[in-house]
Amino acid sequence: MSRLPSALAAGRVPLVAAAAAVAAVVAVSMAPTPARAQGNTDVFLASLVLRPGAVQVTALRNVTAREGYDNQPAFSRDGRTLYFTSTREDAQADIYAYALADGTMSRVTRTAPESEYSATEVPDGGALSVIRVERDSTQRLWRVPLGTGTEAVILPSLKPVGYHAWADPFRLALFVLGAPPVLVLADVRTGRADTLMVNIGRSLHRIPGGSHVSVVSKAYEENWYIMDLDVDTRAMRPVAKLPKGTEDYAWLPDGRLIAGSGSKLFVADPSRAAEWVEVADLGSGGVTGITRLAVSPAGDRVAIVAIPATR
Repeated sequence: MSRLPSALAAGRVPLVAAAAAVAAVVAVSMAPTPARAQGNTDVFLASLVLRPGAVQVTALRNVTAREGYDNQPAFSRDGRTLYFTSTREDAQADIYAYALADGTMSRVTRTAPESEYSATEVPDGGALSVIRVERDSTQRLWRVPLGTGTEAVILPSLKPVGYHAWADPFRLALFVLGAPPVLVLADVRTGRADTLMVNIGRSLHRIPGGSHVSVVSKAYEENWYIMDLDVDTRAMRPVAKLPKGTEDYAWLPDGRLIAGSGSKLFVADPSRAAEWVEVADLGSGGVTGITRLAVSPAGDRVAIVAIPATR
């Protein structure tokens, strides 16, 4: 891994006072947001075989294969379902579910004129947390039951939210829109929300094996870094520098990282040198412009958002 900037190496990243930052964010006029970004993207699914020092990617298939926006994949906690955001005939974005066992597709939300993005199964199960774009264009975090139950706003006063990741059943990290966007750590038990970092990327993830969350620091224009946030101490440390021009990544269950660029997938091991090593070129499978990734809890599947080469 190339040398880290001294501020990152020392664990110092741009921080802001919580009250001032949240006030500034709320005051910012909403511009076109990451959650509303549209495009002709598909969700691909592939099998993963994880070995020490190696990752094999096989059985690639396009599970959406249609014109329009299919994006933001996330696996269920049991690994049997892949949730994703899809924009269909009514031009609204809703959450769909793809069953891995038989390939059937079902619609989870139907809320026109409102839209849902960034579906994530909540840590205690039974519901999804989603970013909802409400009738007045407010973007907040909502809880959507998967069975019976009532939908509810999770953090009513926190807006506009773009992305989120749960650290544990009560605490989560959120990408809150602004100029620049900020990292907010919130506790749903108390409603407390503290701003910890400015100028972050959209890719937030729980790190396997504990109550840590990773976030991308864009403090340095030339290089973007994945940072490890300990939600107990709020200490941050650099994990790896992302490949040039890439801001999306995912964690493998064994602690390695996976990211994409163009038609290729790369893996890095933060416990070692954290250099990115190419593990697959999916160009022959019609994959170009890889962005978001999601890995199943068992590490046997990877969902890939990409632009299909052909229809």
